[in-house]
Amino acid sequence: MSPDLSAFLASQRPGDNADPPASLPQPVYRVSPAEPDWSSYTLPPLDDEPPAEEKSSGWKTAWAVVREVGETIILTLVIFFLIQTVIRNFRVVGTSMVNNLHDGQYLIIDKLSYSWLITDILGMGGPQRGDVIVFEPPNRPGEDYVKRIIGLPGEKVEIRAGQVFINGERLDEPFQPTPGSYTMSNPVIVPEGQVFVLGDNRNNSNDSHNWGTLPLGNIVGRAWLSYWPPDEWGVIPRDEPTEQATLKHFLNELVPSANADNN
Repeated sequence: MSPDLSAFLASQRPGDNADPPASLPQPVYRVSPAEPDWSSYTLPPLDDEPPAEEKSSGWKTAWAVVREVGETIILTLVIFFLIQTVIRNFRVVGTSMVNNLHDGQYLIIDKLSYSWLITDILGMGGPQRGDVIVFEPPNRPGEDYVKRIIGLPGEKVEIRAGQVFINGERLDEPFQPTPGSYTMSNPVIVPEGQVFVLGDNRNNSNDSHNWGTLPLGNIVGRAWLSYWPPDEWGVIPRDEPTEQATLKHFLNELVPSANADNN
């Protein structure tokens, strides 16, 4: 090897006095001072906890159920109050209204016709002759009787040998097939605010010929409809036997030949 080449190679070896090699350029990292936006980040739900949306939906469903139940209860109470104010049911006890009403027969009582709203405010309704009414008798408080209105306020009522006279004229009673046999010793002048009532079964009825006139305030309502037993179903009229408005009478009129065969 030539001296010049050896000297050149020796100069290229790093030695104690050799300068360190130039360092390679390093990458520069810049950090933004802005904070990260965590507003759109949500933690994943745990296995045993429903998402917030599901919990909110559950509360809404529970509240809807509670509100619906509450509205149903309130509506039921309102309907019950209205029914009790307007109508009620009544069971006939005894035979004082035979042959038109019978023991054990069930009736719907109209309480509105005689109420202050109809009679005082609207000037309508009120008791009329022939009405079948349910009332509390003056001599038996707490009990309910059913009778028929015969005398109205201001009228003179007489009973002679079972025949009823109003202001001296004999009363036509188509609902009374068999008149009573008793005589009321003294005529009765019906006071204002009261009525005179009799049972259709005149010889077996505790009514005005025993204990006097009936205050209007004691009247519960007018017997409007018979609903049990089924063959006695029908509206209770003022001026004719109850049977003529019943389902039984309708069927008898519908099939007259079948009834003729049974006679």
